[in-house]
Amino acid sequence: MHIIKAAVAHAFGQPLTVQDVHLSAPKPGEVEVTLEACAICHSDITYLDGGWGGSLPAVYGHEAAGRISALGEGVSGLSQGDPVVVTLIRSCGACPSCCTGRPTSCETPYDGDLGPLKMPDGSKLHQAMASGAFAERVVVAQTQVVKIAEGIPMAVASLIACGVITGVGAVVNSAQMRPGQDAVIIGAGGVGLNAIQGARIAGARRIIAVDVLSEKLDIAMDFGATHGVLATSEAPWEDAKAALGRGADAVFVTVGAAGAYTTAPNYLAAGGKVIMVGMPATGATSTYEAGNFSAASQSMIGSKMGGAVIQRDIPWIVDLYSQGRLKLDELISGHWPLAQINEAIADTKTGSAKRNVIHFK
Repeated sequence: MHIIKAAVAHAFGQPLTVQDVHLSAPKPGEVEVTLEACAICHSDITYLDGGWGGSLPAVYGHEAAGRISALGEGVSGLSQGDPVVVTLIRSCGACPSCCTGRPTSCETPYDGDLGPLKMPDGSKLHQAMASGAFAERVVVAQTQVVKIAEGIPMAVASLIACGVITGVGAVVNSAQMRPGQDAVIIGAGGVGLNAIQGARIAGARRIIAVDVLSEKLDIAMDFGATHGVLATSEAPWEDAKAALGRGADAVFVTVGAAGAYTTAPNYLAAGGKVIMVGMPATGATSTYEAGNFSAASQSMIGSKMGGAVIQRDIPWIVDLYSQGRLKLDELISGHWPLAQINEAIADTKTGSAKRNVIHFK
């Protein structure tokens, strides 16, 4: 049992409390990772604001990287001191989803209330998203970590755990984009910028970034967008179609806004796909004219974590970064100590930050 510092959520919509908590030793098949960096994802913020409910008190955070500091029985292929990316994808390897190559949809439930975290008095402390990475150390399943090469900055590695694989994977895995196709990315935040990069790497002909902030469209151009469209115009899909000369083969909704899903089909070409990446709050609804999808052979595809198979996709992404073909350093807006996590979250909420990263060393 370790006593570690963690940022604990005691109530939704309230600041986190940085305090001592207890972390148990890894069980069979688990590893302990001493973290060096954890990025703040908008999913963490949605949970912290109560948008999806959940168990409290809790430790959130799920985009992390560090070094293995202890191994449970039966763990193979990993050693103490190994640098790793820590993800929220806890896969059993035996359910129908895992056995058909969809570990992000693993059907074996995990109860974070029964995880390795406890309050100092021994009471429940929920390990959110099977990670609980707003903390100095985590204990997670071996299937949640991927060993990476020495020399990759830990702040960069933390981004790969969620935002990068979600954005790039939505293009490559979920949409299966081919060279010469056209893409629209709605939302030029952290995930959206990675979807833009994924479309560029996949060989898209034109890539249209759509956002409510003009400064974010400028950033999108640096990451590979060929055109930017302000979502605040009366009919932004008409602007996008004018730039493309047609509708898009794939429209990626990377923001958790129900309204964005309502308008997304307006950007599509015949036979096009809406790739559903962003997750609106529980109860938020969108509307569609269903007949249009049938008549135009269009579709909507859910994309959880980019359909990633982390042992396959993370090494590929690290290699792209090492070759200079994937921008990751440029995604980091700010570096913050754990003691300033509430300020970092507030900065993220302004919408201007790409990714803020919490450091533990």
